[in-house]
Amino acid sequence: MTLDPETCFRAFASRDRRFEGRFVTAVVTTGIYCRPGCPAPLPRRRNIRFYACPAAAEEAGFRPCLRCRPDAAPGTPAWSGTSATVNRALRLIDEGALDGSGIEPLATRLGVTGRHLRRLFSQHLGASPLAVARTRRVHFARRLIDGTRLPLGEVAVSAGFTNVRRFNHAIRETFRRAPRDLRRVATGGAAGPAGAAGAGELRLTLRARAPFDGDAVLEFLAPRAIPGLEHVADGTYRRVVEVEGMRGTVAVTPREDGVDVAVRLPEPRDLIRVASRVTRLFDLDADPAPILAHLSRDATLARALGPRRDLRVPGAWDPFELAVRGILGQQVSVRGAATLAGRLVLGFGEPLANPEPGLTHSFPTPARLARADLAKIGLPRARAGALNALAAEVAEGRLQFDQLGDLDQAVPRLTALPGIGAWTAQYIAMRGLSEPDAFPAGDLGVVRALTRPGRKPAAGAIEARAEAWRPWRAYAVIALWTRPKNETSTPSRNRRRKK
Repeated sequence: MTLDPETCFRAFASRDRRFEGRFVTAVVTTGIYCRPGCPAPLPRRRNIRFYACPAAAEEAGFRPCLRCRPDAAPGTPAWSGTSATVNRALRLIDEGALDGSGIEPLATRLGVTGRHLRRLFSQHLGASPLAVARTRRVHFARRLIDGTRLPLGEVAVSAGFTNVRRFNHAIRETFRRAPRDLRRVATGGAAGPAGAAGAGELRLTLRARAPFDGDAVLEFLAPRAIPGLEHVADGTYRRVVEVEGMRGTVAVTPREDGVDVAVRLPEPRDLIRVASRVTRLFDLDADPAPILAHLSRDATLARALGPRRDLRVPGAWDPFELAVRGILGQQVSVRGAATLAGRLVLGFGEPLANPEPGLTHSFPTPARLARADLAKIGLPRARAGALNALAAEVAEGRLQFDQLGDLDQAVPRLTALPGIGAWTAQYIAMRGLSEPDAFPAGDLGVVRALTRPGRKPAAGAIEARAEAWRPWRAYAVIALWTRPKNETSTPSRNRRRKK
């Protein structure tokens, strides 16, 4: 990825933390790279190099600064100009696509050759896919070393390393210190890190790109929480999760610069994937400044956004779960959809061995739902059949959400299934697949927001107007759904409702 050195230097010299995640700054005289906002003395301009992401800096031989901790900053964003293929690859890498496997299987899932994928990563990120995956594991391991009491062997497994030897080598190569030395520094020589969680609970902090309004995400998730599976109260989102066959719970509490995550599992396994799912659920890697600046050019969106400085598209823990939720929500209210989803979870999910208030069951597996008699929860026959068909496609491997491709490929594949129309497919893409440009054009909330007194816009007119909102139409939808209540408009009789 080509960066303008002078622009980057001005941003770095100003110590403006709003540029975090857009580039890192390496100093050739120290061999260290930093993030914007580092409090260290400003190096001489001739000794500075700029890289698009930490992986690129590390491939060039630089190590993270121990003072500003660029390894603890938000992950590589899907910034404007990055190809859709690279964005999808980054999502799959976050889900562990390169943990224990090579580039070719990942490239096949993306519909490109390994050579082309390497070329795209070099062009847009300045680093190879394997380097990005390695940096992701190493930096997550560093968080666990610093912030938990996990034995180092369990840190290695939780961060996605196939064995301890590779973990030790990667940590030494990146930080120039052994894992136990990093922990000793973090704890000041004490037996365990300060602030670690109690028995049976592990705590992490995940950073967001500033500014971050986590309470707005909670306000969106609260009425959509599925009884028995999810619960929002007292400023915290809690849910039942299943990780490598183990059932437990995750609690996410927003803070000014990100979220605190408390994980309760019988054993700490695959925590890096838990962190990835929380990141997507709260859209932590979004860069709100350019998104808001772009969307505010539209007068209606500008009014809907008001004084907001942040805008996120709340994601989903699992795309299959979100797809089921989308079908259940067809032509019913948000509350009605949540009620139906709660009946489905209580009727066909597995009960927790140690339930918590509001959290009692896991989400049903595709295999279970494929053969379930969904009429028992009050579903119409056609919608029950659509859910059975979707579940069967997933259970038998014919539908894999991480292989649906880009938005133009995913929507036709989803609408080919019974009971899934264009609205539902776009909704699944928007929240389940984290597609920033997904756009359910016929949505009731969107139509109402764009309706003038006595003048309801045609579907074609809405789609034409939304062309100017690309590539962030999904964010525009969230802005319209969550616009201030004093925004009045003429109601329409469109059957699609906000989900």
